This record gives sequence, C-alpha cells and structure tokens, in this order.
Amino acid sequence: MSSRFHAKSAEAYEQLMGRWSRRLAGPFLDFAGLETGERVLDVGCGTGSLTFILPQVADVGRIDAIDYSDVYVAAAREKNSDPRISIAQGDVCDLAFDDGAFDRTLALLVLHFVPETEQALREMCRVTRPGGTVAAAVWDSYGGMPVQRMFWDTAAALDSSASAIRGENYFKPLTRPGQMEALWADSGLVAVAEIPLMIRMEFRNFADFWSPIAAGESPLGKYVTGLDDDKRAAFAGGLRAAYEGGRPDGPRSFAAVALACRGTVPEAGHRR
Repeated sequence: MSSRFHAKSAEAYEQLMGRWSRRLAGPFLDFAGLETGERVLDVGCGTGSLTFILPQVADVGRIDAIDYSDVYVAAAREKNSDPRISIAQGDVCDLAFDDGAFDRTLALLVLHFVPETEQALREMCRVTRPGGTVAAAVWDSYGGMPVQRMFWDTAAALDSSASAIRGENYFKPLTRPGQMEALWADSGLVAVAEIPLMIRMEFRNFADFWSPIAAGESPLGKYVTGLDDDKRAAFAGGLRAAYEGGRPDGPRSFAAVALACRGTVPEAGHRR
C-alpha cells in the first residue's frame, strides 16, 4: 500500500483540502521553479490542485499527473481540457516512467501519507533527468496546523483510544522541520533547500469545516465515521466548541504551515 489517505469522495476532498492545496500551489511553485517547455510529473495529483495551475505559471511542454486514488483521478480527468496534461492512476513507489523522463518532479501534500517515503523519493529521482529538480511539500502537522491540532486534541480529550491515533497523525513521515532536507541529501540530491510556506484556511462556519470530515474523507473522517452514534455526537459537540472558541458560529481563519524541500539530480559523474 502506498497511501494512508482515506479517499472516498472527490467533492468532499475539494472542500476538505483541494481548496487549500490550490492556495499553496503558487508559493510552492515559486520555490520549486518551473520553466517554459519542461516536462513535469505531478505525483499525488489528487483532484488537480497543482496540475491545473502548472500551465498558468509557465508554458510547459507536457504534464503527467498520477494519483493512487482512482476516485480523484476520475474527477481530475473530468476537469481536464488541456491536451498537454495526462492523468492516470499510479503508485509513487513504482512509477511507470522511464529513467530521466522529466525535467521536474513535484509532490504537493502527498509524501507524508506514503509509508515507504525513501522508496517514493528514489522513484521521483529516478524519473528526473540529471540537472532536473525534485521538490515536495508536506504539512507541518504538529507545529503548523492548528486546525488539525484542534481536531486531534479534542478527540484525545474525549476518547482515550484516540491518543495513539493523534500521535500517528502529528508525526507522519517528513513532517518535522529538517526531515525532508536530510532525506533529500541522503538520497544524493544536491543544492538541497527546505523552507516553510504559510497560507490561511478560511471557513464560513463550523459546517464548512465539519461536513467533509463527517462524510468520512481523509484520516480525520475515517476516525469520525468509526465512532458509534453517541461518541460521534459528543465529539462533534466538543469540536464545535473548539472551533467557535466561545464566540457565535461564523467565519474563522487559521494559519497553515507547510514544509517545502527541493533538490537537483546530480549530473553524470557527480553521483554519490
């Protein structure tokens, strides 16, 4: 298995995460770089948050986008009207592309859901040409995501069995500062750099935040739909109180920090 993300509905995913991924895509591409005519691989494309922004940033030659979830792939294909974009179901740990096929291989908000992160990065490097760029971004789950802290801290306070799940979600692979930078360097990439990127997540009201989770999307939704009716109602009440913070229900804005890392595949003769 090459994804721990609980994918059920493309529509719910859009409300839960797709809208924030699109907001993060611009700053991520400013950091990762993009040039005219390049062939780009978008790993873990989801419903196309990064895929469809790439041609808006540069006049790329071709974009291949893959995702582990056939639900998301179908939704992205339905949106696509650009002949340069090809979208397929795929596994980042076993990419169906030739060595050195891409100028730039990118992964936005996916690698922290891949158990075999080292294998995933090896494959990303393999399909990127010497001199090409491999870049990724993941959420800073513990230190930079108050929305998720609010969710999992509420869960752990009401359900002792949630403490272990909370720890797993706070410390997913590569989500602590410096972890991606170290893996990139250990994998032989050069000119490695890691930076934080911040956006804001803005919700109209509690229902705007809660409804995709209640529908079962993502690890958050998987936890909620696994509760019995009484526990689910108690949790929803506790989470609503945390969201509202003692004020009437309505708009809330939360900072969200991602960690982004990039590196260059070394030219022949400079590999370790």
